[in-house]
Amino acid sequence: MTDPGAPADPRRTVRLRIEGRVQGVGFRAFVEREAVALGLDGWVRNRRDGGVEVLASGSAGGVESLIAACRRGPRGANVAMLKVLDEPPATTRGFVVAPTV
Repeated sequence: MTDPGAPADPRRTVRLRIEGRVQGVGFRAFVEREAVALGLDGWVRNRRDGGVEVLASGSAGGVESLIAACRRGPRGANVAMLKVLDEPPATTRGFVVAPTV
């Protein structure tokens, strides 16, 4: 039996590290569209080493959906590796494309 006082879909925050052919294929715009549609907070950015990094916070179901979308990527992408790290809850609101690091 579930706790009637518990939230139906608790919040989760993750950092994703994505490698493969993920730059020059619209990956950041793809992640931003998906995250906004899922009501998530956070950011996506390119990394100078050729990867993409994402911080996403929101409902556990929404975060799982974003992870699944990132495994696929947009047309032209080839995701070779996706690493998921749980993070402390994010305090920012909205989802943005951040500068490359």
